[in-house]
Order: sequence, then C-alpha cells, then structure tokens
Amino acid sequence: MDYNTQQPKLLMSEYGRNIQKMIDYALALNDRDERNRAAQAIISIMGQLNPHLRDVTDFKHKLWDHLFIISDFKFDVDSPYPKPTPETFQTKPERVSYPSRDIRYKHYGKAVEALIRKAVEMEDGDMKTALVEQLAHMMKRFYLTWNRDSVNDELIVQHIMELSKGKLKLADNFRFKYTNDILGKAANFNQRSNDNPPKQFKKSNNFQKNNFQKNNNRNNNGGKYKNFKGGK
Repeated sequence: MDYNTQQPKLLMSEYGRNIQKMIDYALALNDRDERNRAAQAIISIMGQLNPHLRDVTDFKHKLWDHLFIISDFKFDVDSPYPKPTPETFQTKPERVSYPSRDIRYKHYGKAVEALIRKAVEMEDGDMKTALVEQLAHMMKRFYLTWNRDSVNDELIVQHIMELSKGKLKLADNFRFKYTNDILGKAANFNQRSNDNPPKQFKKSNNFQKNNFQKNNNRNNNGGKYKNFKGGK
C-alpha cells in the first residue's frame, strides 16, 4: 500500500494527487502538440474540480497559473496567457503604512483633534464660537463614555486649551450640559424598552397570565374531579 507520506509532496493539495499525476505524465510527452492537448484536457478537469473559481475574475487565467505551479514551472506548452515565473508568487506584498501619529487623549479620538485644529484656523465670529461650544459638549459626552461616574467641567476646558495650544477659549457665560441630561438619553431609552417590550414577550406574558387564571379557577371549583367523592 502506498502512503501519502511516501509520495511526492502535493504542490496544490486542493486539486488532489490525480491532477499532479496527469501533469507529470504530460511533462514526459515529447510531442508538443500532444502536450498542448493534454494541457487543455487537464485545465478542463481542474475547472470541474473547483467550480467556485468560476466566480473569480479571469477564471481561465487562474487555472493556467495553477497548472504551471503544479508542474513546478516546467510545463512547456502554448498557454493563452503569459507564463508565470516563481518570482511572481514569491514577491512580498508592499508594506501597509499605518498612521503613527499619537492621540493625546484616546477617549476623544482623532476626529475631535481634527475639529479643534479646524476651529483654530477659523476666523473669530459666531460660527467659530458655535463650533467650539459644540466641541465642548461633544468632548464631555465622549469623556462620560470613558468615565461613567462624573466629569469636571473645568477638566474639559483644560483639555480644549491643551489640544488647541491655548488658542481656543469658551465664553465666560458658557454653561455645559448637565451630566444627567447627557446620560439621560440612554436611561430613557432603556426605560422605554422596559415599558414597551417586544410583541412576542407581551404575548408570552398574556399567555402565562391566562393560563394561571384558568388553573386557579379550576382549583377553586374542584377541577375536573369536582364530582368525585372520597371514602367508601
């Protein structure tokens, strides 16, 4: 018995050993025309073994590339596509560049820092004042998602000064939204969810209530055995 461990390694195991044997047989053919016919037949069988590749762009091109890979790039046939080389599949992909800029306060994120830089560049006026005030409310809300207990409004003002390098300042009469007002939306949503449960839960609760009432009435009336008399 031949074991797989005793046979040559499969270069593409998804096609199986029979395809590799067919390609090895075709490699030994001396007549080029006969090799071309064998290659076309092998390509047809490879397509049948992997029908999912039909949805891939350039389906035939991929099959021919796989044919050359399985032959260890030794198959000398007339391919309708350029013959690949080992270097084509050994080239490492280009390194993906990731942003290396540090975020001063991660709970605010990069978007808040970008908005602060934009506000610094704006000319003084109502638009700039409104943007800074909205930023202050936004930063307080983001801070509360990180620390649900409380937040000092003076701390938000300090962070705005730090991130803007002292170029942004809130008006003296500006007032932050109360913490309960910011967190109240989530609390109100949860309360509404409890007050208005989904229909399937309403139906289940009504069914249990009605079923309990029926059992209670049956017990009070003696149930189905109310005419049964004990004793002799």
